[in-house]
Amino acid sequence: MKERKIYITEFDKSRLEELIEVAEEFGGHDRNDLESLAGELEKAEVVPPKDVPPDVITMNSKVVLRDLTTDEKTTYILVFPRDADIDEGAISILAPVGTAILGYSKVDIIEWPVPSGIRRISIEEILYQPEAAGNFDL
Repeated sequence: MKERKIYITEFDKSRLEELIEVAEEFGGHDRNDLESLAGELEKAEVVPPKDVPPDVITMNSKVVLRDLTTDEKTTYILVFPRDADIDEGAISILAPVGTAILGYSKVDIIEWPVPSGIRRISIEEILYQPEAAGNFDL
């Protein structure tokens, strides 16, 4: 899998690091979701909110993803765990697909291992990104 540059705002990074710390404090040691998120945060380039490219997925972005195996398209909003509601399309940053898409851009293809092999999705469209809309504190 090709390594790509991913971007994150300092605001999102600090809130996500705090989320990881709190989860670990309350018995979240050895959780793959927390380890995956921490790994993504480590390799992300931190940028000021006004400098985030408008085609990059940040927290609270609304995106259209396409599963490259089934060709199925799904619209998600990337949210913090407390706001997750799959019936509303609000997917937690701690869900595998949530962690996988953070910081990636429109047209990127993301791959990650799942029990049945490798899952591949493409980012088809970013319908809303808070920073591009001038909302720097969501």
